[in-house]
Amino acid sequence: MNIKLIVVGKLKEKYLKQGISEYAKRMSKFCKFKIIEVADEKAPEKLSSAQMEQVKETEGTRILSKIKEKEFVFALAILGQERTSEEFASEIEKLTTYGHSDLTFVIGGSLGLSPSVLQRADTQISFGRFTLPHQLMRLVLTEQIYRAFMINSGSPYHK
Repeated sequence: MNIKLIVVGKLKEKYLKQGISEYAKRMSKFCKFKIIEVADEKAPEKLSSAQMEQVKETEGTRILSKIKEKEFVFALAILGQERTSEEFASEIEKLTTYGHSDLTFVIGGSLGLSPSVLQRADTQISFGRFTLPHQLMRLVLTEQIYRAFMINSGSPYHK
């Protein structure tokens, strides 16, 4: 199984890198895990809606260039469907059972994801209506993917 995170921007915080690295190491017995960073579009603080859409589209084009046709894509979106850890684990298990061995998760930039990326996604997932830093979301998502593997393997980790 291959799991890929496509994220906008570079991760600078050492403590987040360390946490992600730890979960990636733990996941290595379950899957091949990798993170692909695409450049974020430089933009001034105050943007018009047209400029915001242009930034999202530019970042969206970069994201879409990293997605292969056969990949099952989860887009992280505030309006996506919330799941419990158990529901998420079950979804991953069903996908792999029915032939989806390439799962891709997309975390957009500070303005969110473009309509074209949301359209390409097979599903949208939300971790609630809180606004979280995109860098922190990488760690939270990586931990939840690891947790899903632990739930599916019957481990007590997740209790």
